[in-house]
Amino acid sequence: MAKDFSEEKPLAWSHFTAEGDVEFKSILFIPPKAPQDLYESYYNAKANIKLYVRRVFISDEFEELLPKYLGFLMGIVDSDTLPLNVSREMLQQHNSLKTIKKKLIRKALDMIRRIAEEDPDESDAKGKTDVESESEPNTEKKGKYVKFWNEFGKSIKLGIIEDASNRNRLAKLLRFESTKSGNKLASLDQYISRMKAGQKDIYYITGSSKEQLEKSPFLERLKKKNYEVIFFTDPVDEYLMQYLMDYEDKKFQNVSKEGLKLGKDTKDKEIKDSFKELTNWWKDILSSENVDSVKISNRLDNTPGVVVTSKYGWSANMERIMQSQTLSDANRQSYMRGKRVLEINPRHPIIKELRERVTQSPEDENIKQTARLIYQTALMESGFILNDPKEFASSIYSTIKTTLNVNPDATVEEDDETEEEVEVETKEEVEKVETKEDGTEGKFAEEETIEDAFEEQSDESVKDEL
Repeated sequence: MAKDFSEEKPLAWSHFTAEGDVEFKSILFIPPKAPQDLYESYYNAKANIKLYVRRVFISDEFEELLPKYLGFLMGIVDSDTLPLNVSREMLQQHNSLKTIKKKLIRKALDMIRRIAEEDPDESDAKGKTDVESESEPNTEKKGKYVKFWNEFGKSIKLGIIEDASNRNRLAKLLRFESTKSGNKLASLDQYISRMKAGQKDIYYITGSSKEQLEKSPFLERLKKKNYEVIFFTDPVDEYLMQYLMDYEDKKFQNVSKEGLKLGKDTKDKEIKDSFKELTNWWKDILSSENVDSVKISNRLDNTPGVVVTSKYGWSANMERIMQSQTLSDANRQSYMRGKRVLEINPRHPIIKELRERVTQSPEDENIKQTARLIYQTALMESGFILNDPKEFASSIYSTIKTTLNVNPDATVEEDDETEEEVEVETKEEVEKVETKEDGTEGKFAEEETIEDAFEEQSDESVKDEL
């Protein structure tokens, strides 16, 4: 049925009988590997469930039996309730199919959940009895859920997006890496068990790779205070978190967006008042950069500043994903981009020195240029794409000139063009010589053709005389 002749066994299987208003028997199993085009033709893929009615084969193209995100499952459904003497089109609209679909989804999710529970690598796996451990050793199930997740994990995420009624069940099957998971995958239940006392939100961050996110400035204060942060590195995770708003009464909080709360500090108000002149001045300087405001940050430790977005707007990672789309429209996407907010670290020496300089001479162009350079650097470090890379490069080169004590008005030396002119002249002379040679050859060719013509005429005259 699976057309798989390898020696690998299915990851899991379930054989059950449903009784009640709708009676049917079914066997479902998870293949050991995902098809290569599983997600390339996700919405056009054919179902892998074969439908029988009273052991009579009906069709293997019934997409109503399972949702798209469970399309990787294979199996057979044999029903005694469905009518046999109707067309396939009428059978697809039969009410009993909805009941069969609900039960198949529940059994499928229970089958996937059992893989995780029986896997010894899962720290929250339930203990087994001696009979179960003897009948099936742990070595066969060790690492099985990780294998399932690597093959079909994206289907679980798509299920959270598409299936609202089973969203909480699917969320329990999620696996991810975090700042405390090491090289293993963790679940949301494990994350909640490790939450600090008084922590109300589940912290996460999105990006292209774990290595990149581990160095993100957004994690500095969180790591220092021993908070765990989830790493979401799959592009579909950005869409996933738009639908998965909470789990077990814990809300999700993107640490690269506004609204991050890490406890109250009694000195916050004093610090904001002391930097109010700098933040207002900086906001005016960045008026052309689409910056909504400049604020004091509570998430930084060693970095001068970062750029965050509004709570309901796109993150930097989402902007990069949307810009890479083939048919993306920048004008239509502009309203979805969140307002950018520059958050500065009041304890950093660069910010302290900048505040002193602004107090002394707020109209100094060098100070304004330094403020723009800090913003552009924070923009890049936060994962955004610069609108004008040339301006940023010019600012860097100006700073390098100052460091090396190079005169700002120094210009680049011009190249000596005399050699190039000589080369051009020699090329022209060669072309002239070639044209002369071609002309002489043409003259010789004309003389030869005239002599040949005279010889032919003389031969013809001799023939006529004879």
